[in-house]
Parts: sequence; structure tokens; C-alpha cells
Amino acid sequence: MPDLLEHGGRIRQAAAHYGIPAADWLDLSTGINPVGWPVPVVPGECWRNLPEDGDGLEQAACDYYGCTDLLATAGSQAAIQALPRLRPPCRVGMLAPSYAEHALAWTQCGHDVAALVPADIEAALDRLDVLLLVNPNNPTGNYFTAATLYGWQQRLAARGGWLVVDEAFMDATSQHSLAPCAGVEGLVVLRSLGKFFGLAGARVGFVLAWSALLVRLAEALGPWTLANPSRWVAQQALQDEGWQLAERQRLARESQRLAGLLARHGLTPSGGTALFQWLETGRAATIQDALARQGIWVRRFDTPASLRFGLPGTEAEWQRLETALRGLR
Repeated sequence: MPDLLEHGGRIRQAAAHYGIPAADWLDLSTGINPVGWPVPVVPGECWRNLPEDGDGLEQAACDYYGCTDLLATAGSQAAIQALPRLRPPCRVGMLAPSYAEHALAWTQCGHDVAALVPADIEAALDRLDVLLLVNPNNPTGNYFTAATLYGWQQRLAARGGWLVVDEAFMDATSQHSLAPCAGVEGLVVLRSLGKFFGLAGARVGFVLAWSALLVRLAEALGPWTLANPSRWVAQQALQDEGWQLAERQRLARESQRLAGLLARHGLTPSGGTALFQWLETGRAATIQDALARQGIWVRRFDTPASLRFGLPGTEAEWQRLETALRGLR
């Protein structure tokens, strides 16, 4: 089996390494909403029937994202791996650090991938065929405004280039989204129900783009990309406007609480989103190990040395994290 990139989670691996049962861990490593949308009982026919278009999912997603056309995929990952195959080898710019699956997928398809910091993008843009950004960025939390991104998209599209924007963490701050612009040629927006909705296990994502590209992508992915139960759950979640509004307000409070908690213990965040806080520190490996010995798992990055803390889900988990942080001093 080929080596796979590391992601958040991997609690079984941590449990084996530290000798702590998997059920006893507090997993703050993924950036997934620990509360999540409350999934009701899935109707029995969802398990018996093959998936069909026209069941209302795509319309619910268009209404939620404010666009006119999209393609449902098995999470963002299916699109991340397929999109690089739809262009001949070209020059691709990406932030570093960022979600590493993007760089891997484009590199494996023979593209020339250049690592950028935000300040470099403007000067590098005219040398690129594709600019791919995670917005807000994972793990740094860096945001680009919709106006800035749309300006870059127009410059790229004028010579056949693409702007690809992965908005996996955008749902809590949807005012910054480029989704309403989707449909113009040269703009690809990726969305997912894994983070804000807490439905990572359902493996539901969407590609928002112009019609011709969506047709090519659908042909590349083949039929039945989403299981019926996932389609049904996703539609219900996308239509639950009351829960979405309340959750955006709750996550904003929880994110501020996490930033404040870290800062009080000498770990002032370098950036973050509604679902995580990111801390750049030369002590990243030491802090991760110290927390892991108390059954708390956070995500560590090597370049730059840093940690990402997701949100606790219950008051008991908040108190557990605070006690562990107090012990770091």
C-alpha cells in the first residue's frame, strides 16, 4: 500500500502508541464540529434503492450555496483527486502550509506545483495556469476576501486559467464565500458537509463550477458517487436553516473561547477559524506529546512547527482541556 498523507484523527494509532484506550481520548485534531447536525432516523428505502438524480439534493445544495449548478461528490476528496486529470500538465500555485492532499494530487498528475505565501500571490499570478487556495486556509486560518479572489479569477480566466477555491471551513463565515459567483468559466469552488455540519462520515461534497467542466468531472467520477442515505441526510441538513443560524452563532462563541483559553496558558493562537485555532510554536512536538500522555490528541504540523486545536464538544471536555493545559507550565 502506498504511503498516505497524515490527517487529523488516527486515534487508534495514538491509542496504541500511548497505551490509552481509544474510547478514553479527547480528539481535537480534526477541525470537525464536535456537536454537528442531529441526524434523524434514515428512511428504510434509502438503504434499498440505488441513488437517483432529481431527489432534491442538488436543488437544496444550490439554494444553500446560492449558485445555479453543481455536482455532488463523495466528499471534497473525490474532486481533489479528479480535477488535476482534467488539465494537461501546467503551472499551479498553492499556499504552504495548506491542505496537503491538493499538492499531492496535482503533483501526481505531472503538474508543476509552486508553494506560495499570501504576499507572493499577486506577483506570481501571471506565471500560473491554476491558482488553488483553501479559504479560510487549513491550518493557518488565513482569509482572502471574495473581491480579491474574484479579481484573481478574472485575470486567470482571461488566458484559460483556473482559480480553484476549497471552502471546506467556510460555512460558518459564508459572507466570504465565492459560491454565488460559481458558474463563470475558470472558477471552481469546493464545498463539503464534513466540517461545519459534522457529517464527515457521510462523505458528501459539492463542486461548484461552469457546466462544461461539471460534465467532464461527472464523466470522470462515474455513476452513483453518493450513497442514498448520504444523499438523504445531506438534503435534510442543507434545508435546516434554523440549525445553521444557531450553529454559526454558537461556533463563533466557542472559537473565541478556545482562543482565550489557549492564550491564558501562554499559547496565543497565530490564526484560526470558527472550528479550530492554530498555534505556531517551536514546542509543537513537546506540547503534542504532553497532551497525548493525558489522552488529548491535537494535530501537529512540521513546516512550520505548529499545532491545530479543534473545539471541545461538552463542558466536561472543556474542563479536561483546561486542566491539561495548566499542567504544561
